[in-house]
Amino acid sequence: LFQETYHKEHYEELHPRGPKSDYAYHTESMDRAMQGGIDDVGLGVLFGLSTYRYDFVGLMMHAEHLEATFGVGPHTISVPRICPADDISLDSFPEAIPDDTFLHIIAVARLAVPYTGIIVSTREREAVRQRALHVGVSQISGGSRTSVGGYAQTTEAAHSEQFEVSDPRTLDEVVYWLLQQGHIPSFCTACYREGRTGDRFMSLCKSGQISNCCGPNALLTLQEYLEDYASPATRELGLEMISQQLPTIPNERVRAIAQQRLQQIKAGERDFRF
Repeated sequence: LFQETYHKEHYEELHPRGPKSDYAYHTESMDRAMQGGIDDVGLGVLFGLSTYRYDFVGLMMHAEHLEATFGVGPHTISVPRICPADDISLDSFPEAIPDDTFLHIIAVARLAVPYTGIIVSTREREAVRQRALHVGVSQISGGSRTSVGGYAQTTEAAHSEQFEVSDPRTLDEVVYWLLQQGHIPSFCTACYREGRTGDRFMSLCKSGQISNCCGPNALLTLQEYLEDYASPATRELGLEMISQQLPTIPNERVRAIAQQRLQQIKAGERDFRF
């Protein structure tokens, strides 16, 4: 759930009515979610609505509060910033931040909340996303549509985009690019499906034990993508990546199981996970 901005005065100016207009109710939503049994939450502000230092400190304090109160910090932190869109100009937002400041925010967030996933969307152009991957981003989108009904239509609905897509590449192009950069594109959702959320995820993540699941699951889900969706060029590069990474799995038993499951995926079986 995006806070938009932690600056109360600016928040109320931007949300004068409707269900989001109550600043306190919106800000405390994560606490109510945790109290209600939802142990996996994601934070985010829209940088450029207010002074970025104020909103960044608010974001970090919110993460600290959740961990101190419930023992579980945010599973993810999103870092969007004001970008051009229909009828919106950056001239209207004097607090909009440049690339270097944006990347600085990501780097400090990674140091301050090392266990969280940091998300950057297709708001950002390719060059910025490439730099962001080197300073702390762990999740990026590809092939995104931001208009109403965008995924059900072949073209974007006119004048309904939430924001302009600055990285228009297809998902396959993004996967190929990540492989070229030496990253392992992972489509894993195993932690959610295995119930490794909340305090269970936090303990594994902080101890580093989560890597025993993340690495093998990344290779398995990448293999599925290569078999079912990838272009020939992406498939070739992806198979090379899997062959390079498989021997690096430290646990011998896990490595053997992963190797067996990769063969099963090639034979048509699906949905394996550690």
